[in-house]
Amino acid sequence: MTDSEQDLPALWSSIGRLAELVAQAGRSIGLPLTAASSNLADPLPMRDAEGRPYAETHFRWVEMEEPYWRNRRLALSVPVLKAVRLTSEPFYFDGDRLMSWRPNLMLQSVDTSGAVEEYGVRSAIVAPVHLPFGVLGAVVWGSAEPLESLKSAFAESADAMFALALKFISAHAEASGLRAPSDGAPTPREVQCLRWAALGKTDSEIAQILEISVPTVRFHLKNAACKLDASSRAHAIYRATALGFVTTLR
Repeated sequence: MTDSEQDLPALWSSIGRLAELVAQAGRSIGLPLTAASSNLADPLPMRDAEGRPYAETHFRWVEMEEPYWRNRRLALSVPVLKAVRLTSEPFYFDGDRLMSWRPNLMLQSVDTSGAVEEYGVRSAIVAPVHLPFGVLGAVVWGSAEPLESLKSAFAESADAMFALALKFISAHAEASGLRAPSDGAPTPREVQCLRWAALGKTDSEIAQILEISVPTVRFHLKNAACKLDASSRAHAIYRATALGFVTTLR
């Protein structure tokens, strides 16, 4: 048994204490509702070591016909979760708009019309948590009633709430199986090949750009895929992008 496996029970215990602190952080500023996910793409709810959803054991939310964590459509349709995919900074919802400590064009692009009527939350603070490999998590603290002090509460508490959410979500993701690649980082030449591949260049085009042979390009891409635990060229590009070795933005 590895040291990490031996430490796992202690880690789960710490995560449980963090869940309690997360719920308390919202209640202390007038946001008694809490929802959390360590992976928005996971069809299952965020769970403890015994498989019990935190939505049942630690957090509570607006009463619905079906518990929100069983409705996977919400991860695609709720405005605040759309915003989580677009920004890595904490923000708040005042029943009308999504706002942060600065003007944020990403938040402004999210349509929040009808959100209160459909989801029942009139005030919220949201902490997005962007993890390695493109995994997105979030903690949402909310209230079914307007919170007049929301703007000042955000200014005073958002940084601490974000730090707490980051610890909680990151620890849970690792305890649940998030692992680092086993064979180290790609070399500079491998990264060069990956960058051009991510921009849609063929092996022949990459060879011309880097002034190397086509077999050498394929050799570098194959080695990079092995180091990234990737099963294909596309998978290698995805993992390299998620880990910050490559960008697809020009």
